[in-house]
Amino acid sequence: MTFSALKEECLAANLDLPTTGLVDLTFGNVSVADPERGVFVIKPSGVSYGDLRADHIVVLDFEGNVIEGSLRPSSDTPTHRYLYRHFSGVRSVVHTHSRNAVAFAQAGMDLPCLGTTHCDYFNGPVPVTRAMTREETGGEYEWETGKVIVERFRDIDPLELPAVLVRNHGPFAWGVTAAKAIETAVALEAIADMALKTLLLNPSAEAAPAYLRTRHFFRKHGSSAYYGQVNRPLPD
Repeated sequence: MTFSALKEECLAANLDLPTTGLVDLTFGNVSVADPERGVFVIKPSGVSYGDLRADHIVVLDFEGNVIEGSLRPSSDTPTHRYLYRHFSGVRSVVHTHSRNAVAFAQAGMDLPCLGTTHCDYFNGPVPVTRAMTREETGGEYEWETGKVIVERFRDIDPLELPAVLVRNHGPFAWGVTAAKAIETAVALEAIADMALKTLLLNPSAEAAPAYLRTRHFFRKHGSSAYYGQVNRPLPD
């Protein structure tokens, strides 16, 4: 069994992170899963992006056992693992400390859906989790973080709202590929920046109406999507 393709996808995504402006220092990680094989790969803990190579990427199963790799996996690995076990259809998870999204997480605020840029990626406000308890943070902290995220999504489709703000911590985003998960994380930060500025200009700004939100979201998502080109190559 070879994991080279998974490692290369994970490596490329992690190397993309610093170019997006989403991370400072080593504050970020990307994982990629193969649900059929019950494994995922993730960046090793604390390794700088400039030093990262494919053979550094750690392979684990969904039980948390290291299958391949000599380095310690990201400290956020249990959170990623919990999400893979509970969010069907998710193949990649991205965690960053991007500054505007973190501001909403630290404020304990859902990221409100104020306009169509938000609607293009998220079918509603991006939810913030509840604060974690002393017992949760004092025990298996990263695993409990995953549990708090899934708890918040009890009545939310994670494929229609592919991101979350962990209270006092920061954003996690996900997708069907690593590239899509990073795109969502970039969109999340851009939307958080727009929302923050909007609320500074008008603290009473109202959410986009539901009919506008759903029209924009389903232009790009689902079986009736019509945005972009599907199996239509550009003319020479």
